Amino acid sequence: MSNKIDQQLFSLHEHALEHQACPKCQSEQRDGELQLRHGKHGPFLGCNQYPICDFIKPLHQNDGHVVKELGVACPECGNELVLRQGRYGMFIGCSHYPQCHHIESLDQPQEEQESQHLMCPECQKGHLVERKTRFGKLFYACDNYPKCKFAVNQPPVAGKCEKCGYPLLIEKKLASGDKLQCAERKCHHTQTGQD
Repeated sequence: MSNKIDQQLFSLHEHALEHQACPKCQSEQRDGELQLRHGKHGPFLGCNQYPICDFIKPLHQNDGHVVKELGVACPECGNELVLRQGRYGMFIGCSHYPQCHHIESLDQPQEEQESQHLMCPECQKGHLVERKTRFGKLFYACDNYPKCKFAVNQPPVAGKCEKCGYPLLIEKKLASGDKLQCAERKCHHTQTGQD
């Protein structure tokens, strides 16, 4: 009996999501509607006009929600910093996101964080920030994600590749000593110093 009730509740919940207009289609004068879909990360709402419209909306927000207000001013805009739980763990960010993109890792001192604000070489809008995989491994990614998916595994260094001119280098630790390598995947030229 309870299995039948659970199925009815799920079915009612599914139908309650139907006939909700897709916001992206509305802005482009199309008549798309959101549907319940299932992906590798669980259920989400997606437009029924896919692939013409790629709008998706998660059913639960697990990326960047505020855990605690810190009562400290943001060094970029002056608004309050908050502790957030994101996809890659806890981090400190500005309470006025997305207007202000300031974030800080919990694992490194403030001086080190300020030196890490390198412009993303791909989108030229975001900045490279330190992130952690769910296994605790560090990587550096554009804070303009998901619009920009640029990421590197080694620490980024300001500089220009002497071979291809790419505007970002990465720090490569080798047995022969530390070297700088082009961050462009097609190049990976290794050089000894910055230009």
